[in-house]
Amino acid sequence: MKSNTAGYVFTLLAISIFALQDGISKHLVSAYPPLFVAMIRYWAFMLFAVALASRSPGGLRVAIRTRRPRLQVARGLLLASQIVVAISSFVIVGLARSQAIFSSGPLMVALLSVPILGEKVGWRRWLAICIGFLGVLLILKPESGFFDIRFLVPLGGALLFSLYVVITRYVSRDDSAMTSFFYTGVVGAIAMSCIGPFFWVSVAPYDWAFLGVLCLTGMSSHYFLIRAYDLLDAVVIQPLTYLQLVFSAIIGVAVFGETLNAYTIIGAVIVVAAGIFTIWREHVLARAGARTSKA
Repeated sequence: MKSNTAGYVFTLLAISIFALQDGISKHLVSAYPPLFVAMIRYWAFMLFAVALASRSPGGLRVAIRTRRPRLQVARGLLLASQIVVAISSFVIVGLARSQAIFSSGPLMVALLSVPILGEKVGWRRWLAICIGFLGVLLILKPESGFFDIRFLVPLGGALLFSLYVVITRYVSRDDSAMTSFFYTGVVGAIAMSCIGPFFWVSVAPYDWAFLGVLCLTGMSSHYFLIRAYDLLDAVVIQPLTYLQLVFSAIIGVAVFGETLNAYTIIGAVIVVAAGIFTIWREHVLARAGARTSKA
């Protein structure tokens, strides 16, 4: 019971900090280039990944070994690109609406898992995916009568993250979670360091404090999430991560003065419900498959 309680506490801490991180990112990207902000953030992330790998069983020598080097590099580049797109979307589209669109990620993951992982999707999950994407269409419903091309930014971010998740699942067949985490931080930091310096700008003294807090939130949120996965099953944690949408929406409305129309709220509820069902159904089938293999 204590382990479960601690797991829920770590999960809620991680989700809350992720939402705070999004709010800080929006503030910084409103004034500075997204690639510059992402580079600073990745430097801290790389240090955290290296430190964590060093303390893992076998240390760095074991963590750096991978049977899928190309895919590990691809994962790192995908996540780095997604972070730049996501924090740009917070300014272009808004924090709350961006997160509402990002919540379609599990539905995209289910779709991509069919051609990439060879997974089978039954009629129940296909129905949930279709209903979920109807919710996305509600979120994207143009208020002016014309589709807002800016929505392609968060949609692209959701697709990039979904590809990252699917490839992560693929490499997990051969590499440990620590190896994947190590390459995520190191590859992303190297990629950002190759591009970010071209976007270097002068930073106001008080914004260096925001950058410092951004780095701390990046490290602490991942640490708490790792601890949560040590104590709870993924099927318990994943539905709770949708609370980030709620927390980010509160920050977007309360701090940045964003507004949410009825279509966005209803669409987000539909997408979240479809996503939770998809995650739950996948877990049920995985457990059934495990029982069959044991039998």
